[in-house]
Amino acid sequence: MDIALVVSDVDGTLVTDDKQLTPAAVEAVRRLGAAGIGFTVASSRPPVGLRHLAAALDLKLPMGAFNGSTVCTPDLRPLSERLIPEAVAREAAARLDAGGIDLWVFADGVWNLRDDQAPYTDLERRTLRTEPKVVPDLSPLLGRAAKIVGVSRDDAGLARLEKALAADLAGRAAVHCSQPYYLDVTPPGIDKGSFVADLRRRLGLPRERIATLGDAANDIALFRESGLSIAMGNAGPAVQRAASRVTLGNNEDGFARAINRFVFGDT
Repeated sequence: MDIALVVSDVDGTLVTDDKQLTPAAVEAVRRLGAAGIGFTVASSRPPVGLRHLAAALDLKLPMGAFNGSTVCTPDLRPLSERLIPEAVAREAAARLDAGGIDLWVFADGVWNLRDDQAPYTDLERRTLRTEPKVVPDLSPLLGRAAKIVGVSRDDAGLARLEKALAADLAGRAAVHCSQPYYLDVTPPGIDKGSFVADLRRRLGLPRERIATLGDAANDIALFRESGLSIAMGNAGPAVQRAASRVTLGNNEDGFARAINRFVFGDT
């Protein structure tokens, strides 16, 4: 395929489970640039969590944060931002609280929470390379929320809540588990796919010249906007079925293998 742009998810795709870029992944992105093929990322992370990736990979194109609802340049200058409608944010937060789920609110460019020793806060620190802001009451932030995250060690319970909350907030917010332990609530009508669609229009590219990579349910929207869609080996069956190709897992340099094999045609 004559690919002109590659857009990748980050966690579970571009980086390993310990949130590292491997030398092979860095080299694969360098190879894309040398061939004149654009590369960028679309992630559920906030912009600050993409900063070190943009630097390490020398990114030039806009990046899609918060599943595409916030678009920024590689130096984190905002290009566009959509927020969750306040009434919807309050409804989602109340549902998460009622379920005993830890709550994070990303607002005003800051990761806000009530307990910085709660489950997965250490992981998020390592992932974002930033510290959270501890506040006693998250309610005042819900009118300015770019993303709300429900955090739980109960993966099965969070998956059930994802299904119920997605149905209840249909058309009013996007609801997806970005990881088995993270339930993301983001603004309605925007997803990683809409980010790709907008970017390819800006670049004047047809869908057929776009390649996308991902591992989670929220990456299926990416696949729909590309001619070449690649699921990671660590992706679930539904995600793999939605893609046109499947590569190795993210801990096996699956990203680099996909670029080399499916974009460049290496055997």
